[in-house]
Amino acid sequence: MSTAPHSPEMIEAAKTSKSWAFDEARKLLKRLERMPEKEGPVLFETGYGPSGLPHIGTFGEVARTTMVQHAFSLLSDRPTQLICFSDDMDGLRKVPDNLPNPDLLQANLGKPLTAVPDPFGTHDSFGAHNNARLQAFLDRFGFDYQFKSATACYTSGEFDETLMKVLANYDKVMQIILPTLREERRKTYSPFLPVCPRSGHVLQVAVTATDVAAGTITYNDPETGEAVTVPVTGGACKLQWKADWAMRWTALGVDYEMAGKDLIDSVRQSGRICRAIGGTPPEGFSYELFLDENAEKISKSKGNGITIDEWLRYASPESLALFMYQAPRKAKRLYFDVIPKNVDEYYAHLSNYPGQDEAQKLQNPVWHIHRGAPPLEDVPVSFNMLLNLVSASNSEDASVLWGFISRYAKGATPEDHPQLDELVGYAINYFHDFVKPAKSFRDPTPDERAALEELHARLAELPAGTDGTQIQNLIYEIGKSHGFENLRDWFKALYEVLLGQSQGPRFGNFVELYGIDETRALIAGRLNLG
Repeated sequence: MSTAPHSPEMIEAAKTSKSWAFDEARKLLKRLERMPEKEGPVLFETGYGPSGLPHIGTFGEVARTTMVQHAFSLLSDRPTQLICFSDDMDGLRKVPDNLPNPDLLQANLGKPLTAVPDPFGTHDSFGAHNNARLQAFLDRFGFDYQFKSATACYTSGEFDETLMKVLANYDKVMQIILPTLREERRKTYSPFLPVCPRSGHVLQVAVTATDVAAGTITYNDPETGEAVTVPVTGGACKLQWKADWAMRWTALGVDYEMAGKDLIDSVRQSGRICRAIGGTPPEGFSYELFLDENAEKISKSKGNGITIDEWLRYASPESLALFMYQAPRKAKRLYFDVIPKNVDEYYAHLSNYPGQDEAQKLQNPVWHIHRGAPPLEDVPVSFNMLLNLVSASNSEDASVLWGFISRYAKGATPEDHPQLDELVGYAINYFHDFVKPAKSFRDPTPDERAALEELHARLAELPAGTDGTQIQNLIYEIGKSHGFENLRDWFKALYEVLLGQSQGPRFGNFVELYGIDETRALIAGRLNLG
């Protein structure tokens, strides 16, 4: 894993950093101290179930795991490796709602995902298509990882030795899992899921016999009733997911894997199975789940929430990484309205970083996002301010917007400020898709009209180049003089009457960016002043 050089002061600060990523790294370090015999790289793993299109929550796990991996690099000289594992040998259980060619998928229900045709027609299988989507996104973030496919690991024999350990400890595994199941499910449960030689389906059937010496299990074909004996190795079987998780930890020697809060019991049971077959469960972290706009859990089969491509239409990958870093144990809404806030917070953290001491830098999200080497970026206009500039100027032309920006930030150009230029493009997209359709102007009340008329007149008295703070003070003064007991009501009136929205930027700074004359024209237009 490539990281920035670390100073002795920063390494010392890492030992006591309050960042959650360093808490996890220190926990992992203690694990390795208990396992002096372990050799090779320290293995971090993330798992992915490619039964639906990848969604941002999936990649949040990779981003957060990478942050722990990087934090660990300050505390230990041990090499590390990140494995991104795809459970692509799972049987397709249902057709996701948001995919093309549902009939094609329906006809292949029950088969391993890597044996289901690709409904998009671009890859050899549905599993391969979604694996490619996963890797494309990871590559876009610049993650350093090794991709592993369950199908490849099972069929190549990489898991054979550990699968035999599961078979040898079959009764122990059953004793762990059976008490957690409903009575009806207990009758057919087996940790081994044979891939039917006749139909190609992954079968959930009772195992009638096991033969450790031969390395086989026997079951009755659910359609023909015939007794079928298959090896547990070579891809003839896969494991139920809790047993599969434990087997994978053992086979690969995984040291760290995080999981959603809804999987706490599953992590516990998989840990018990891992110990039963002679392995040591990894250290882990339970993160809260993402919610959609209705505060419902995001599901890849439902396709609710935001897709990867949607976020990247409106904001940078770094702003998404910030969303992943912030408060991982807190349930957060992952929807379009969180984007502007995360964009502006990212640049605020980036701006603060150079002036911070070592301990503060390690708690700054941009240290974790950029692996210890945040770039120096000058972005003089916030995302929210750009959104309102697009709105007030009634233009979605980047060159028009740059005319305002260049006047506000003297001499700034797209060539000199490529990050800001990207931000302008994101703002135009976001405004067009979300702000513009929701705009709703209202007429001012008589009291509001009187205050706006005074603002229109007083702005004319200000000299060119008056800064946003002075303008903001003037706006405060006018609000107080017109009897607004709560000045928030005055600013809300400015936003609703002039911009057609209930919230907006610090208005004095907006006037500085948009221009005094342009703001007066905006007021005059809304009040029909002669």
